[in-house]
Amino acid sequence: MIEHLITHINKFCSINPEKLNALAPFFTHKIYKKKELLLREGHRCYEKFFIVKGCVNIFYLRQNGIEQTVDFAIENWWASDFLAFQDGSVAQFSIRAVERTEVLYITADHQLELLKAIPEMNEYFHLLFQRSYAAAQMRLRFLYEFSKEELYHHFSEHFPAFMQRVPQYLLASFLGFTPEYLSEIRKKHLS
Repeated sequence: MIEHLITHINKFCSINPEKLNALAPFFTHKIYKKKELLLREGHRCYEKFFIVKGCVNIFYLRQNGIEQTVDFAIENWWASDFLAFQDGSVAQFSIRAVERTEVLYITADHQLELLKAIPEMNEYFHLLFQRSYAAAQMRLRFLYEFSKEELYHHFSEHFPAFMQRVPQYLLASFLGFTPEYLSEIRKKHLS
C-alpha cells in the first residue's frame, strides 16, 4: 500500500528512493466500510488520512442538526481536520467513508518522527498543502461569483469523478443546495 503514497510523493518532489522505502513504519493501513466514520466531530483528532482507494466526505453538524459537507477526498488526496490534527485538539469536522475506503494514516506523533527522519518530506507536505489552500481559495471565489446553476455546471465539468461517485444529497450539501434544487438543475441540464 505504501507504493501508492510513494508514487504520489514523487509527483511533487524528488526524495532518495532509499528514504522513501523507510516510510512504511510511520503509517498504518486501514479499510473503512461505506458510511463508517474515520473521524467524529467533538473527538480529538490524532490522524491524517491518505486515501489509497475510495472516497470520503468531510462535514460538520449545523445548529439545525443538518450535516454540512465542506469537502470530499478521493484517491491520492489527504483528509483530516487539519487544525485539530496539528495541535491534537477536538475536531470541528467529521469524516465519513462515502464508499468502501482504504487509507494509510499517520498520527501526529509519527509525523513528527517522520519529518525528523526524512526532512525532505517537509517539502512534500508544504507543496501539497499550498496547492490545497489554493483550491480552497478558488472554491470560495466560485461560491461568491457563480450562480447556483453555474456552480453546478463548473463542478460537473471539472470534477466528473465526483458526479459519478458521490450521492446526490452529499453533492447538494457541498454545493449549498437542497437535494430537490439539485434535482431540478440536473433535469434542466439533461434536457
